[in-house]
Amino acid sequence: MSLHKPWRTRIGALSVVLCGTLASTLLTAAGARAEDSTWTVRDQPDGPRAELRLDRATGSLGLTVSREGGTVIAPSPVGIVTERADLTSGLGFLGRSDRSVDEHYRTGAGKTRSRTVHMRESRFRFRTAAGARLDLLVRASADGVAYRYVLPGDTGNVLREASAFTLPEGASAWLGNYRKDNENLFNAYSATGAPAGEYMMQGLFRTKGGYALVAESDVTGSYSGARLVHDTGSPTYRVKLWDEQVQVKGALTTPWRAVVTGDLATVTESTFTDDLAPAPKVRDTSWIKPGRALWTWLAGGRPAGRSLEMQKGYVDYAAARHWPYTVVDAGWYFDPDQWDVTDPGWQSHSWIPELVRYGRERGVGIQVWIHHRDLDTAEERAQWLPTLEKWGVKGVKIDFMDSEAQETFRWYDEILPETAAHHLLVNFHGSTIPKGIQRTWPHVMSLEGVNGEEKKTNTAQHLTTLPFTRNVIGSMDFTPGAFHRPNRPNAASDAGELGLSALYESGVQNLAGTPESYEARPVARHFLEQLPDVWDDTRLLAGEPGSSAVLARRNGSRWFIGGTYAGTAHTAEVPLRIGAGRWLVETVTDGPAGLVRTARVVRGGDALSVDVVADGGFAAVACRWAPGRTSCDR
Repeated sequence: MSLHKPWRTRIGALSVVLCGTLASTLLTAAGARAEDSTWTVRDQPDGPRAELRLDRATGSLGLTVSREGGTVIAPSPVGIVTERADLTSGLGFLGRSDRSVDEHYRTGAGKTRSRTVHMRESRFRFRTAAGARLDLLVRASADGVAYRYVLPGDTGNVLREASAFTLPEGASAWLGNYRKDNENLFNAYSATGAPAGEYMMQGLFRTKGGYALVAESDVTGSYSGARLVHDTGSPTYRVKLWDEQVQVKGALTTPWRAVVTGDLATVTESTFTDDLAPAPKVRDTSWIKPGRALWTWLAGGRPAGRSLEMQKGYVDYAAARHWPYTVVDAGWYFDPDQWDVTDPGWQSHSWIPELVRYGRERGVGIQVWIHHRDLDTAEERAQWLPTLEKWGVKGVKIDFMDSEAQETFRWYDEILPETAAHHLLVNFHGSTIPKGIQRTWPHVMSLEGVNGEEKKTNTAQHLTTLPFTRNVIGSMDFTPGAFHRPNRPNAASDAGELGLSALYESGVQNLAGTPESYEARPVARHFLEQLPDVWDDTRLLAGEPGSSAVLARRNGSRWFIGGTYAGTAHTAEVPLRIGAGRWLVETVTDGPAGLVRTARVVRGGDALSVDVVADGGFAAVACRWAPGRTSCDR
């Protein structure tokens, strides 16, 4: 299957078609004819097509997604049930209106900082015989289809959605079992053969119509987080809400149910879930600065969090590497030998201001870990956040929300503007997954929501699946670079571990190794010193979920490439899809005596041959070749 993006030239006449003959776009339920019960929404002739069908016998709705003549999502139920109305059947069509969605925005982090959005949106209006109203908003773009419910009246609390995704025959699936912090392995199944159970709302499917990543966007405290539920032998994955009842007062607009679809490159490079989210709510973004960080938890554990001297040593090491941050993890405010947080004068006892001063003198910003329970009330936030800003802390890593309940999303709604007001970057751990949050709140640098480097259960197959699932929908704090960890699945491949630093995107790339492990691997240290803090573009070069993944990310004129593989040792042939002309490519691979850095000249579009060890990988940097140029260093 082609890895190339669909042609994205915007055409003047957008294809939005009513299937069948419509005398008018404003029809009453009584006046609608049978042939008027199917409608199509499409942005481009070669893009995905959403087909909405109203079963006139039952008054129920179904949605189909197709692409290039193949079915991506088979007819799937659409509808919602509230305390006062069952909006899954008995619906009559009232009318339809259409508009174009054209936007441009910049993000603080992500696959690309500058983004242009073009979508077609159709609003379909329905009413039950009892007068309950339901509007269904459907959007289509070059890389996805999404829908959401709008309840214009006061219909009471939401009990459930009928929303589901039915896969066509023969579809494959990559799914992770659901858990409250979204930290589980992805595994491969057939779509019908996956075990019965609940799965994370980031399921990837391969169909004859292309790939489809099911996700959601724009989840706030007005609603509840969702997961996918599968029954034995069924091709259907139902949407289940965290809360038994979603509390609603007045009108309601639900989150988007999204299908990112296209060939594998289109899905991997997509920003569709961000594009669906509301516009940024932070006006002044000059203080928002992504960057690499020396993460001191895997490097030093809780003792490091309790020691100012150890933290100063990490600052010195980060400064020498030109890494802009260090992250002080758990322990710094729990040590009874330092100070007691129940003491009214606790702020004066912390050594964090001294560390901030020390780091500032060396060009290194300090970020700190803090437990959710210490920020879960307005009073606690009013104590902590101004204090951290006063100290000069650059960001907070907030941990252990462990919930996707409506109440938790209300907490996100409260803390996001508060952290922005105090100029604090945010990294959420033990959390939900992005769901468009980084567009609306660009100071959110990353979220965990991944079975990352800390875990001892990772597999090489999981590593190769993440670029096509979890990392598609937003920054992912996997924390690569822990060369000293013997239980990592690529333990025999330091080159593979190094490649993860470019393969996985995170606004704050928390590098998890020890200074000693970097010093023992000067080739890896050199690559990490060159690694940029932000990306201008991202391209999939090669890969297949569960087998391999090779991505190239551009900063300015240089491309950084990361590759990971599951399976036996072999020579990988990677298409250098980064532009025409000659490129100087420096690869880092595993050699008999350690990492090997090799420079060669390759033409854009040609294959880059790379030797990889079993369950291994590689890292590379490419720059324009010129006579006499032997390095891509700056």
